[in-house]
Amino acid sequence: MKNITLQKFSISSLLMVFLLITSSFTLNYMQWEHLGSRTVNYRLDKDVIKVTAKEGGFKKLKIKVTGGAVNMHRMVVQYGNGQKDVIQLRHNFSRKSATRLIDLKGNKRVIRDITFFYDTKNLSRKRAKVHVFGKH
Repeated sequence: MKNITLQKFSISSLLMVFLLITSSFTLNYMQWEHLGSRTVNYRLDKDVIKVTAKEGGFKKLKIKVTGGAVNMHRMVVQYGNGQKDVIQLRHNFSRKSATRLIDLKGNKRVIRDITFFYDTKNLSRKRAKVHVFGKH
């Protein structure tokens, strides 16, 4: 009788721990907001993603590349108050790769737009798609 009670307690404890970990992961993931995407046009060497103030202020950014490869040099983040941050990326993105977390200066910044500068020396046959995510 004692073993059955102990097994029920163990199973319910494990289930509770699993639910806590899962809900914590889901809440953390949900804080990332997709700000926009651009398909790299190899005839151009820059792309702009417009972000509106209605989306609020952000503390961090993350860039993800899908589809193809791209050689990203830098990005310029233009804030709602007119200030700019030039962030050096200097990274050769393969498909399905992402940047490190990029901390924005200040507490929470409203972003007007993000301009990406890349080169066209890409040997990939597929065009890359650049996705930007922001964390509040």
